[in-house]
Amino acid sequence: MKATWNGTVLAESDDTVVVEGNHYFPPTAIDRAKLEPTDHRTTCPWKGEASYYTVVAGGERNENAAWYYPAPKAAAAEIRDRVAFWKGVEVTP
Repeated sequence: MKATWNGTVLAESDDTVVVEGNHYFPPTAIDRAKLEPTDHRTTCPWKGEASYYTVVAGGERNENAAWYYPAPKAAAAEIRDRVAFWKGVEVTP
């Protein structure tokens, strides 16, 4: 799978975990230079607290367009530290 935004590849891997229709990429597959940590957080009742990144690519910013679970609940342990995308980021085979 490949995650792209604004003509830039953000992540690429054959080892994604799909949860609720979202592909979670392993940490080693992420181009960290394209992500900036934010203070934004959300809470899922069964996954736990998600932390967010702003995607920076092609001279533009996509606020809070990537998220991950640094300490998920037991039911979501398989996505620990994996990154998923939304807000216009395309995830394709």
